[in-house]
Amino acid sequence: MRQDVKKIRNLLKQYAKLKRDFTAFNQVSSPSFDGVSSHSSRNGAESRLINHVDLSYQLKEVEDALNAIDDPQYQFILHDYIIDKRFSRNEACNQLSVSVSKFNYLKNRALEVFKLNYLRTP
Repeated sequence: MRQDVKKIRNLLKQYAKLKRDFTAFNQVSSPSFDGVSSHSSRNGAESRLINHVDLSYQLKEVEDALNAIDDPQYQFILHDYIIDKRFSRNEACNQLSVSVSKFNYLKNRALEVFKLNYLRTP
């Protein structure tokens, strides 16, 4: 597998983890600021807030790139096969009614299209 396609695939795998982290972060109660000043430039609540904004931005970039893909086969491969891991490769081939070699071709094309969309996001 080409190195750039491998990086994009890993990014999509990390997307699922980021989404879980973001959900877990949102379930934590809102940070409270105490009246005590800190000697450090940041306190824990500020760091958590910055982390929240950063996670939110990363998720939005990936989601925008995914939402820009119109091909239903590509969407299935990216969402159900790579991100959610709902199907094995053979099961995904059966779902799409394609051979393994055709599936691998479609997967690589889906990753390339995602990469182009992802690099275009501002």
